[in-house]
Amino acid sequence: MNRNSHSEPSFLLENFSIPRKKYSLSPLTHGYINDTFLVKDGALPVYILQRINHDVFPNVSGIMNNIEKAFSFLKSDDYHNISLIGTVSGQNYYSYGKEDVTFWRLMTYMDNSLAYNTSENPKIAFGAGKIIGEFHRLLSSAKPESFVDIIPKFHDLTLRENQFKASLSVGTKNRLQTAEKAISFARKTLETLEELNHLDLPLRICHNDTKLNNILFSKKTDQPLCLIDLDTLMSGFFHFDFGDAIRTIVNTAPEDEQNHDNIVFRRDLFDAFIDGLATNAAFLTQAEINVLPKGAVLMPFLHGIRALTDYLNGDIYYKVAYENQNLDRCLSLFDFTQKALEELDFMEDSIASRLKTIAF
Repeated sequence: MNRNSHSEPSFLLENFSIPRKKYSLSPLTHGYINDTFLVKDGALPVYILQRINHDVFPNVSGIMNNIEKAFSFLKSDDYHNISLIGTVSGQNYYSYGKEDVTFWRLMTYMDNSLAYNTSENPKIAFGAGKIIGEFHRLLSSAKPESFVDIIPKFHDLTLRENQFKASLSVGTKNRLQTAEKAISFARKTLETLEELNHLDLPLRICHNDTKLNNILFSKKTDQPLCLIDLDTLMSGFFHFDFGDAIRTIVNTAPEDEQNHDNIVFRRDLFDAFIDGLATNAAFLTQAEINVLPKGAVLMPFLHGIRALTDYLNGDIYYKVAYENQNLDRCLSLFDFTQKALEELDFMEDSIASRLKTIAF
């Protein structure tokens, strides 16, 4: 076997503190950033081996130390966490190679678990709210300044606005014309959300990518188990994680859905999510609760304006399979943003009635 090939990197397992056996590996292809492999002992899945994409995440030690530090807080009967497997030299990741260095981590496999891309089941929405609340409750005593900001200003509205405005000066005439509707919507919505730049809110340790398929559920009971893909774990505001969850839970269409009639805001799923959140939401302040509806508008908009900016810049960040895919992504996200804007009153009422008993 070619030891420089990462299509079957089983030789790397000898560098981790696990029993010496003959393991088999199979690639898991659902991720967009890291290369992930399921490690089996015979027919039994036992570990997850993952190559950390250090082009996207250059501070590998910062990522791994953040995750390890968070794991020291994420311990409760209701939070069934995965574990990191250390290397034989006592590190939390392994670097392979001298020139073209790659970085690898090994984690325990959670048996009888699954993740959903979308779901119409209110029980899943409830569970998502419950486990996100538990994640934040457990981390509420962590000191944000002790964690590394892996991607500084990742959800900073001013940064994304400035990047968008800069792209307007470099976009081709054709793309500027094609994206005219999206550009107009972006400008209008930036004004609507401008107040979020001036809020005084507690800084928390956030997941920063709480889409539904980053939550593991039990195959047997559909109970939520834990959050996964913690590479973007760093400081932020709770409405970041709230809004990112809402955009993939109350809308059951894919993120790049081109038929906007299929993009929905399911009120029943929103209510179920808030009911789940309420079971673990005593850590929230009233100021944080008040901004949650706007958070549900902010996060799809941020993802949309980033896709629009990349489209105008010539598709230099996101992978695209065809010429206007970034614009299609943007338009889909902006359509949900508009639907969330139209549901602000409903969200405010739902949150007020369900979280009122825990606010302080």
